[in-house]
Amino acid sequence: MTANTVYEGDLRTVATHHTSQSIIETDAPIDNQGKGERFSPTDLVATALGSCMLTVMGIKARELGINMKDATASIEKIMVTNPRRIGEIKVHIHFPNHIMVDEKQKIILERTALHCPVHKSLHPDIIFDIVFNWA
Repeated sequence: MTANTVYEGDLRTVATHHTSQSIIETDAPIDNQGKGERFSPTDLVATALGSCMLTVMGIKARELGINMKDATASIEKIMVTNPRRIGEIKVHIHFPNHIMVDEKQKIILERTALHCPVHKSLHPDIIFDIVFNWA
């Protein structure tokens, strides 16, 4: 089992990861009857994409002898209606100056990110705006 999630009422859940016991709280967003005080479940989906992209890039970078420390992903989720769902996810990955790569390594890392498991698991109707900002 991966996690256990408990509905605490008032549109809030608490999920506990079985292996690490780390906790994630969610709250419904303001535009869907919630308080917006925590990540919403759909925020987690979009955030998981950015985290997954950085993680698989980190794995490939390690294999290539590249230090990816301090790379960041800025993530924006855009909801649509009929039915209410994630319509677009924007992920802008930023690389600090100390990450030195040549053009071939950039292509390898970018392709790796675009093939992360979360990206491959999301619905094909979602629009993806993915930008790699190399310093």
